[in-house]
Amino acid sequence: MSSSAPQSPPWDVHRLPRAEGKAVLVTGGNAGIGYFVAEQLAGTGATVVLGSRDRRKAEAAMASIGARVPGARLRHLPLDLADPASVEASAEAIGLERLDAVVHNAGIALDDPPRRRSADGHELMFATNHLGHFALTARLAPLLAATPGSRIVTTGSFAAKSERLDFTDLQSARDYRPKRAYARSKLAQMLFAVELDRRLRAAGSRTLSVLVHPGGALDALTPARPPLHARTTGERLGHLPLGLVVQGKDAAAWPAVRAVLDPGVRGGPVLWSPRVFGLRGEPRPEPLWEHLADPVTAAWLWEASCELTGHEPVFSAAAGSGYSDLSLR
Repeated sequence: MSSSAPQSPPWDVHRLPRAEGKAVLVTGGNAGIGYFVAEQLAGTGATVVLGSRDRRKAEAAMASIGARVPGARLRHLPLDLADPASVEASAEAIGLERLDAVVHNAGIALDDPPRRRSADGHELMFATNHLGHFALTARLAPLLAATPGSRIVTTGSFAAKSERLDFTDLQSARDYRPKRAYARSKLAQMLFAVELDRRLRAAGSRTLSVLVHPGGALDALTPARPPLHARTTGERLGHLPLGLVVQGKDAAAWPAVRAVLDPGVRGGPVLWSPRVFGLRGEPRPEPLWEHLADPVTAAWLWEASCELTGHEPVFSAAAGSGYSDLSLR
């Protein structure tokens, strides 16, 4: 009689494993998809830190989560990803003995010119969506490296699927088109996640870099969370047919939540995205989009990001200093 190793139960987005004793930082956890990532993780017993530059919005989000998750362990971490000084201060103030995951979720999308710049002069969407998360990873590297099995979860976007980086105009200084600049900032963020995974594996690190995609998410299909998000019955009914194609932001949080909690999740050349055409449904691993698997572009971007931020995320098999400060400032 043959025997086989016991199989882990199928992943169920509605029956999440318990995670008491674990701690997770969610950037942009006060609104949108990030809010539902935080709410769902709080329901597992994990300590959830909401990285947000707006204290009032963070407090409102924590109050909403607390009303739905009695005893939720929640904290606010002041964090402005577009400001290097804020990123540094936030990493120093996080006050955790362990960090099991950071979810790079926060982001901005600007619709109209003129081109806006961050505190240190970078294009604002590129600074927030990519460079801020790159520098935050470097700053949190010691804590992540000291936590066995920690994960860095990066949220991608369909906007990046048809875009390519311009090596000669990385931050759209010469030719600024807001939608294209946003798509390139998200592409940079996704390439960073893939390149980080390569470097983690090469270093023998126990930390994982996992790339996720939320699919298509509509406010009208999202459960109400007043005062953060209100939805009328008319809006819900009017958009119900779209539920065959896309989903609410609560379901769009599922890939990131699975990437944090599922022991079977791995990094590597995969994108964790919704089951139905990458737009809706439970998350599963899919092959990377072809241009995300380009190691030359990813390595070039890594070096450019090190130069622009003055920092480099460094992980090894054993916990150490965790990051390299290249700025000398």
